[in-house]
Amino acid sequence: MQFSALQLATMLDGKLEGNPDVKVSNIAKIEEAGDGMLSFIANPKYEEFLYTTQASIILVNENLVIERPVKPTLIRVKDAYSSMALLLEKYRYMTGNKTGIQQPSHIPTSVKLGQNVYVGAFAYLGENVVLGNNVKIYPGVYLGDNVIVNDDSVLYPGVKVYDNCVVGSRVMLHAGCVIGGDGFGFAPQPDGAYKKVPQIGNVVIHDDVEIGANTTIDRATMGSTVIQKGVKLDNLIQIAHNVDIGRNTVIAAQTGVSGSTKIGQNCIIGGQVGIVGHIHLADGTKINAQSGLSKSITTPNSSLTGSPAYDYKSSLKSQAIFRNLPDLEKRVKELEEMVKQLLQEKASV
Repeated sequence: MQFSALQLATMLDGKLEGNPDVKVSNIAKIEEAGDGMLSFIANPKYEEFLYTTQASIILVNENLVIERPVKPTLIRVKDAYSSMALLLEKYRYMTGNKTGIQQPSHIPTSVKLGQNVYVGAFAYLGENVVLGNNVKIYPGVYLGDNVIVNDDSVLYPGVKVYDNCVVGSRVMLHAGCVIGGDGFGFAPQPDGAYKKVPQIGNVVIHDDVEIGANTTIDRATMGSTVIQKGVKLDNLIQIAHNVDIGRNTVIAAQTGVSGSTKIGQNCIIGGQVGIVGHIHLADGTKINAQSGLSKSITTPNSSLTGSPAYDYKSSLKSQAIFRNLPDLEKRVKELEEMVKQLLQEKASV
């Protein structure tokens, strides 16, 4: 599949500099790209490759200053990174636009299928499942009874969505993630045993969410565990029952969020963060990797680190003092010795 520089510039609303007829059929990193390939520059540290790359077309930011002649055709856009992401999305759609029902697959007569749906082999759809237009269900996916998957969503191999859960439009669920497993609810008994509390709620995933491989989101005890619009979850994350994650929040791998926690909008949570249950994180909260959060954050746009987590700037000051502790200890001992000598001199007068 080939595209000319003119076609790409038109698609991206960019400004051409160079040959409009040059064509590309592949994409590569700028330092590795060859003839017939497209690349981009978004990070200034890669600008040096602009003058040595063999790529045919380069996407650059509209304000990039060119210091000497370049070989590739340039397409200037507002944001080269976002423009490349858009092209990659279109490319993936064109190359992965599967349709049809593969066999063997289990699809009861009560299932409702939209237009241009793809259901891969060995997929299992329960009773009353609803698939919107352009939904892609890859091989080995399980959808329980009454599951709804809205338009343009993609469920990759091995995804499991339990009964009564709802998946919004343009959602991407990567391989092996489990949506709607039981929340971790057990009532302690007088004899020391634990009695399971039935988890009768569901999970509701809103539009434009992406959930990474082997991430698990537990169904609510009652009501819904909610993933709001635009949330991005990395691989290997645990979201417990009745959690509510606000719009456009991003969470990195191996983080665990305990039950009934409410996370605000536009939060950024690093990898391996642990968050206790029944607390609230204000909008814009940022948590550094490997931190442990044990209380609510009420101030918007706070930055936190450590375990237990506390203010990021304060932690940097503490780290600086900690590094100087050996020198401080030496100085304190010297001062103690000086005071001791002064007291001895005073006593001898």
